[in-house]
This record gives sequence, structure tokens and C-alpha cells, in this order.
Amino acid sequence: MEFKAQSIADFLGGTVEGDANVSVSDVAKIEEGRPGTLAFLANPKYNKYLYESEASIVIVNLDLVLEAEVKATLIRVPDAYKAFASLLELYQQAKGQKTGIENPSFIDSTVTHGKDIYIGAFAYIGKNVKIGNHVRIYPHVYIGDNATIGDDCTLYSGAKIYEDTKIGNACIIHAGAVVGSDGFGFAPIEDGSYKKIPQVGNVILEDFVEIGANSTIDCATMGSTIIRKGTKIDNLVQIAHNVEIGENTVMAALTGIAGSTKIGKNCRFGGHVGVAGHITIGDNVNLGAMTGVANSVKSDKTMLLQPAMEFAQAAKVAAVYRNLPQLRQQVIDLSRQVAEIKTKLEDK
Repeated sequence: MEFKAQSIADFLGGTVEGDANVSVSDVAKIEEGRPGTLAFLANPKYNKYLYESEASIVIVNLDLVLEAEVKATLIRVPDAYKAFASLLELYQQAKGQKTGIENPSFIDSTVTHGKDIYIGAFAYIGKNVKIGNHVRIYPHVYIGDNATIGDDCTLYSGAKIYEDTKIGNACIIHAGAVVGSDGFGFAPIEDGSYKKIPQVGNVILEDFVEIGANSTIDCATMGSTIIRKGTKIDNLVQIAHNVEIGENTVMAALTGIAGSTKIGKNCRFGGHVGVAGHITIGDNVNLGAMTGVANSVKSDKTMLLQPAMEFAQAAKVAAVYRNLPQLRQQVIDLSRQVAEIKTKLEDK
């Protein structure tokens, strides 16, 4: 399917700069652009590629100032990144969606589902599961008893949804993710062994939640582990039992949240963040990559390092850390000078 520059600009509410009739049938990164493809430029780090790219159309920000002539037709929009995301969504929809129920698959007779669904081969859907409209369940997905899947959800191959899990509308669960597995609960016994504590709660994902590949969200010991509306969780993230995460929070890969921690809305966690259990993280908190949080954090804070500290203090610590080799040598030199002075004083 081909799209002309003018049609794309009309869809995005942008303006064309160049040949309005040039067509594209594929997308590409700006540095890998080739004739017939559409690319975008939002990060100034990639500006140089605009003048080298062979892409036929490039979406750019309104305020971009050209430093040289470009081959591509430009479409100027207020926010190139958001505009390109909208186009990718349209492009994906144009490719079509699978429908129907493939065999072999197991669907219990008590399952209810809406219209226009797709269930891939080797999927297992247990008793009393409720599935909404326009749901896509890819091969080898497991859905346990009494689970609920809302409208417009997509569960990719190998996703595991344990019993009693509640998933809202327009959620995406990527391949290998596990939602509702047991929390890590064990009681120490006098002989040094551990007795497993039954985990009888569930997981609730509200609307527009996305869970990355191979991430795990544990069910609550009692009650619910809750991921609020609009939260986006990257690949390889661990969310422990009874955690609550507020609306529109995002977490990058390898983040781990220990049990019973409460996280506010609109937070942003970098990769490899670790958060201890039974603490509270306020709203609008930013945690830099590899930050270790052992105590509660108030709203509107930016924290870095291990143990976590506010940005200004972390910057001072980082400056000292970078200078450690020089500081070490200074200490060695001063120690030598002190020793020499001491020797001279003793000789007198």
C-alpha cells in the first residue's frame, strides 16, 4: 500500500516541503532510509543523517532549521516523534489483523467471548474465562480459570495469565510475560528450612497497560497486585506481590519492585532500578538507571545512584567519584610528605 506525501501531511495536520506527490510504501530509520520509505527526525543527534538519507519522505519538527539541501520531501509537524508513532499505528492497522480460532487449541465450554477475536493454535483457555471484543490471543498462550480479558487486548505467543487475573481494555502482553504467578513468600522454620505461604490473591491490570516480553507480575498474597491505567512496563521487569503502580508510570528493563511497595502516577524508572519492599514512591518521581531505593521517596523527586539520593547531591557524589584516582594519589603524596616531616622531626 502506498501513501503520498500530501495524504500523510493531511492525516498529521502537517505541511509539505518538496514534492507533495512522492509516494512511500515502507518505513525506515533516518540513517537507513532508502527510496520509497518514510522516516522521521526528532532527536538532534541524528540531524546529520537528514542530509545523507535516501528516504523519500522525512517527518521533521516545525522548528527544524536546515543547514544544507535535502533530497527528501519534508513534512513539518509540531512533534515529529508523536506524528511518526501515529503513522506506525496506521501502518500496522493497514497490514490487517488475524481473526478466527485455529486448531488445535483448547477452549473450555464455559468460556465466553466477544466478536472479532483471534485465538492461535495451541492456546489454552480455562474455565469461566471472559474475553472481550477484538482480542488477539496468539499461539501457545495460557489463560487460567476465571480470568477476564477486556476489549482490544493483544496477548502474544507464550504469555501466561494465571487464574483470577483481571485485564482491562486495550492492554498488550508481550511474549513470555507471566501475569499472576506466586509471590515470593516463605516462612522460616526452626530447622533452617522454609515453609511456602500460599498466595491466594490476584493481579489487576487496568486499561491501556503494556507488559514487556519475559516480565513477571506476581499475584498478591491476599487482595490484589494492581497496575493502574496507562502504565508501560518494559521487558524483563519483576513486580512482586501486593505492589501497586499508579497511572501512566513507565519502567525500563531489569527493574525490580519488591513486595507491598506503592508507586505513584507519572513516575519514570530507568533500567536496572531496584526498589525495596513496603515503601512508598510518590507521584512524578524519576529514578535514573541503576538507582537503588531503600526508603520512601516523596513526590516530584529525581533520584540517582545507590543508595538513592536527590539529583543535586548525586551530582556532587558523582563528581567526587570521577576524581577518586587523583584524590587517591594526593592522599598517597600527602602521606609520604607527612612521613618525611615526621622523620626529620624525630632526627632533631
